[in-house]
Amino acid sequence: MRRPRALATVALAAVSVLMLSGTCTSTAQDRAAAASAGESGGLSGAAACPGLEGYTCATLTVPLDHSGGVSDRLGLKVAMADNVKAPKGVLLFLTGGPGQPGVPFVERLSKKLTPLLQDYRLVMVDQRGTGDNALQCPQLQKEMGSSDLTPPTVRAVTDCAVAIGPDRRFYSTSDTVADLELLRRALGVPKMTLDGVSYGTYTAERYSLTHPQHVARLVLDSVVPQTGYDPMDRAAMRAAPRVLTAACEANGCDTDPTADLAKVVDTYDNGVDVLDALTTWEFVDPDYAAMIDVLHKAAGGDPGPLRGLIAGVRQGSAATAEELSQGLHASTLCLDGRYPWGRSDTPVAGRQEALEKAGAELTAADYGPFDANTATGLGSMLSCLHWPRTPAPPLPPEHRRLPGIPVLLLGGDRDLSTPLEWLYDQKKLTPRARVVVVPGAAHSVQTRAASDKGRQAVFDFLLRR
Repeated sequence: MRRPRALATVALAAVSVLMLSGTCTSTAQDRAAAASAGESGGLSGAAACPGLEGYTCATLTVPLDHSGGVSDRLGLKVAMADNVKAPKGVLLFLTGGPGQPGVPFVERLSKKLTPLLQDYRLVMVDQRGTGDNALQCPQLQKEMGSSDLTPPTVRAVTDCAVAIGPDRRFYSTSDTVADLELLRRALGVPKMTLDGVSYGTYTAERYSLTHPQHVARLVLDSVVPQTGYDPMDRAAMRAAPRVLTAACEANGCDTDPTADLAKVVDTYDNGVDVLDALTTWEFVDPDYAAMIDVLHKAAGGDPGPLRGLIAGVRQGSAATAEELSQGLHASTLCLDGRYPWGRSDTPVAGRQEALEKAGAELTAADYGPFDANTATGLGSMLSCLHWPRTPAPPLPPEHRRLPGIPVLLLGGDRDLSTPLEWLYDQKKLTPRARVVVVPGAAHSVQTRAASDKGRQAVFDFLLRR
């Protein structure tokens, strides 16, 4: 859906470079370990989490195939706070990607959520295909890093999919939702409160649609709507003028970043690179000061600084599969997504023609200061364009409303990774939604925003009766 950007090294590497200017392995061993751990759905091997006081780590054993057609199992790492009798029950925090693990971020999250942790038992899980179970696709990982917009080569995509093999059909969000239900049962609780960020919001929504009786409350931070992400990223392209104008006003700059952006894309035909850089730079600086400056220089005929920034972003976006698995990322998005050619079960022959037809039908109202080539050339789109034909799991009806549970929709007005337009799309399908928008904040408000407004809204929402 969007990159989670939990790693501070991304920003540091990008700034550093700016200043200076195929094969996938399987998880057979993990499955064998899970098979020996116990029956599907059980927690085993509980022990104190290394280096993490007050938390117990264990392995959740789940079937690779929840329909029972394949007997293999997976062992998913889980970290659980030791306050088993927390008065408000379990708070399951869901990370982003898809492809990001959960357990490595327990310490950081527990510090951000400290006011909640006397009343809630914090639980985090490495979802299937992440962390120790990460799907390893070295070439695709090298080419895309932690981005979902950087275009990969055809060979990297097809090598990854073929090496994962038929098992790639078991890495949809539906499979993760089934895993989370087994986790709830293993924890022995009737309901959970879910707090999701980025793709984690989509997972939380899907769990709530499937198991509404087991959800107490929802926090959706940096919202991906339950209808799914748009592989053309039209909302982000249209939101760019709003975001850059607000950032420019905050900086006191005297340029017109929207006009500069449009001229740059038209002159250099680099819309994909620019959009990729923009949605990364919000993690470096939600005021986009450097981006606005280099766009203005490029619009004036000097593209060198912009190219240096883009190169820095690419270098800084490097990530291992354990940090964000691109094999899992592609597997999940291609199974979950709706594309111009259909879904993952559509024959590969004919997909390119359908994509070209959809691109030809786009207008400026769809992509704003960008262009049709940007909309049809983004990384996740191209990954799924070349992904081999794979059975597609059922999706919920597009306009089915979330159950009537309390929901907090949280977003930053500078977010281009999951723009506010997506938050308001979800609000239309959420009967009991409270909306909090944090001025000046970008992606992942709870963990990254300088302002405490969003975090305080979460505390108030989860601690009130």
